[in-house]
Amino acid sequence: MAISHILICRTDNIGDVVLTLPLTAYIKQHFPEIKISFLCRAYAAPVVRYCTTVDAVIEMESLSDPAAFFAQSDIDTVIFAQLDKRLAVAAYKARVPVRIGNAYRTWFNWWYCNRPVHFTRGGSDSHEAQLNFKYLRPLGIRHVPKLAEIPAMYHFKIPHEAALDQMLQPYRFNLIFHPKSNGHGREWPSDYFVQLARSLVRQPDIHVWVTGSAAEGQWLAEHASELLQLPNVSNVCGQLTLAQLACFINAADGLIASGTGPLHMSAAFGQRTIGLFPTARSMHPGRWGALGRRAQSLSQTVNCAGCKIKHAMTCECMRSITPEQVEKIVLEWLDQKRNQQQISGSA
Repeated sequence: MAISHILICRTDNIGDVVLTLPLTAYIKQHFPEIKISFLCRAYAAPVVRYCTTVDAVIEMESLSDPAAFFAQSDIDTVIFAQLDKRLAVAAYKARVPVRIGNAYRTWFNWWYCNRPVHFTRGGSDSHEAQLNFKYLRPLGIRHVPKLAEIPAMYHFKIPHEAALDQMLQPYRFNLIFHPKSNGHGREWPSDYFVQLARSLVRQPDIHVWVTGSAAEGQWLAEHASELLQLPNVSNVCGQLTLAQLACFINAADGLIASGTGPLHMSAAFGQRTIGLFPTARSMHPGRWGALGRRAQSLSQTVNCAGCKIKHAMTCECMRSITPEQVEKIVLEWLDQKRNQQQISGSA
């Protein structure tokens, strides 16, 4: 059967969504005329809409009757890139011709998906972005790209917001700190962000912007107040929508974060990005590292008992990544931008 319209379903967190988007470019490479729709949560939808290899975005919250949605659409192939029984049942009831899902230890995908794939995420040494390519096997696409190939599969068109550009304009190098992770991963110690910002005071060209939710901003005010009070730091926690955060990241000069959604956004946009990761197999950069043409991940090869503690905010292996290591990279970024400006100025 000829496939004409694929729906990719990924209704969890923004980082997972971003790491699924390379599938859309890869499918387009093999089937240029195909229509690709992407179903995600409403909060992630603005970022997906900026991806030019996605033709339509459907917000999960808009589907009061998923079975009716499938039945009334021309979708002939659905990829469940995340387990979702409600959607799998709906696609089955609507008789979507090709239904792809991971049936590893999941009975409902055995029953409701007629093109099952089988793989484990937890026991794999592959990057999360690479694992997603296994969903393309039923389409005849069996090759899994190397990590170095994936950054070129991100295609975004991100608009400029005049108000945000005006905020950044007075400073030569705008560096974003995203210290918190909304509980989705190990965090670099907040006192290390303080040390790094304090050290960067010596660099008058660099201005630091702290991003995060309003609740995260409140946490920082209570536990890392010195960071928010430094003269080279501005706090915009809780002030940006996700769409605005995407524009802000794209217009800035670099971002530092642990393994959280804005880290993956920054890397995918082609921004200068440092990801800070623990050594635990389920969280280390080999599985969740930032993928982008100007992204790099830092992690130390140390034995860390703290990695075994569930829901720990940070641990010893994160503390072993020093502010001096991160600052060295930031200063290299600053030199790169200065050199680029000199070259363009003399051209």
